[in-house]
Amino acid sequence: MVRITKDIAEKRLADVRDDVTFRCYDGGILRNLREMGNALAGMEEKVFIHHVTEGKNDFSNWVRDIIGDEKLANDLVKSLDREQAAKAVSSRIAFLETKLV
Repeated sequence: MVRITKDIAEKRLADVRDDVTFRCYDGGILRNLREMGNALAGMEEKVFIHHVTEGKNDFSNWVRDIIGDEKLANDLVKSLDREQAAKAVSSRIAFLETKLV
């Protein structure tokens, strides 16, 4: 398990490079976890279903591969619907923010 330091928290909450942003099915572009959380909270179900099926989870993959947060990626895989995914992201952001002080 990775110990979350202030530097790691800052990196995980920061914007990613333009070439690795998350491109939503509806045209939205996500640059960081806050944008992902907001997008999930208001996302149409058809957009969520496009990115999350039994065989894939684009959100989890992006968080693991680009953001580098294995715990949140695993939580997203376990999320059964958009609301659970949004809550997982929101909870993780709140935790990461506690490391910034």
